[in-house]
Amino acid sequence: MWFINNTVAPDTTVTAEQRIDPEQIRGILKQNGPQIKLFFSACVHCTYCADTCFLQRNHEDDPSYMPSYKVIHTVGKLYRKKGRVSRAELMEIRDILWNQCALCTRCVCPLHLNIPGMIALGRDICRSQGVMPDFGGRVQAVNGPLDLTKAAS
Repeated sequence: MWFINNTVAPDTTVTAEQRIDPEQIRGILKQNGPQIKLFFSACVHCTYCADTCFLQRNHEDDPSYMPSYKVIHTVGKLYRKKGRVSRAELMEIRDILWNQCALCTRCVCPLHLNIPGMIALGRDICRSQGVMPDFGGRVQAVNGPLDLTKAAS
């Protein structure tokens, strides 16, 4: 696979930095309330968006790769629960939003619903709680022009 599976086993000890702030999540959801309500009131589950997603086309037997599924099971879950989710639930949401979506913005809805915007909103909520994938460490800083001759050695 071209992406990394970032599923992490839930930790039993939760530090202050790892606590979920439902008030902050609610604030973000409230700020985006009109767009969220429009999405969920207008989506007719036609599955047209599935045909526009290259990940869904490569995982045809797995509906969790369908763009509308991703929104319903992430932002929809957060909205229904009014931001009151556990860290484990937020990590499941993270896995859907990053492992099953490249956020390439190719997903198209015939009703012009903003699927990429909803997925980006879900990612923003995860980031606000410090829940995001670990892509394998730190990126080395570049001081000055990039010297590709050193990278080859």
